[in-house]
Amino acid sequence: MTGWQIALVGIAAFCAGAMNSVAGGGTFFSFPALLAVGVPPVAANASNSVALWPASLSGAWAYRKELARYKRYLIPMGIVSFIGGIGGGLLLLSTKDATFSKLIPWLLLFATILFAFSGKISSWLRGTESGKPGNSPSSLAGQAVVSVYGGFFGAGMGILMLASLAMAGHDDVHEINAIKNLLSAIIYSVTVLTFVAAGAVDWPYTLIMLATATLGGYWGATIARKIPALWLRRFIITVGMLLTVFYFYKTL
Repeated sequence: MTGWQIALVGIAAFCAGAMNSVAGGGTFFSFPALLAVGVPPVAANASNSVALWPASLSGAWAYRKELARYKRYLIPMGIVSFIGGIGGGLLLLSTKDATFSKLIPWLLLFATILFAFSGKISSWLRGTESGKPGNSPSSLAGQAVVSVYGGFFGAGMGILMLASLAMAGHDDVHEINAIKNLLSAIIYSVTVLTFVAAGAVDWPYTLIMLATATLGGYWGATIARKIPALWLRRFIITVGMLLTVFYFYKTL
């Protein structure tokens, strides 16, 4: 690793941690940085998941009291998330770098569009009467799809899960966020174990990112109220679109 590679990955992970703690979208910074320093696409995605994994655990822990009354509901959803996360992780590991490289711009485009319209999606879902939450086949199937996607790529998974939970009958924003954080932590945890066991992680870069992303998350939380969320969202969307165009150009 050269000095500029360490600096690029470290700064990108710091920004990713800060963005995730404030508005989300951190993967738009950390994943492309790993590609830029020469990490192969599949290893870059695996390393990025490991580097940003601690944040998902802390987010789930923060909502432990709210989640206590949903134990019976969360067990089946957690099992589905566990299996789906393994499936998505194994799907990534079985995908060749050349194939994944062609998928990158499409995945970034999908995640950017989700992020850009997440506010409207959430508003629409909050106004939709879905009935009483429960472990119906459709809700479990929806969570399975989200889990596989999260294990395979991750960016935009939170928005997909919010939509899935709302359609399953949850109408309280804090309730949805609490369940989303726990299920996301399960998916990230199992995919991280899968990637580590398979030897798909680039540890030198990942360790740097773990440290700087943690610092970025702490810093982002301290300034979250000082920076207008709209500015941050517009910045992330702009970065996402620029990266999407760039990677589409690279596949030509």
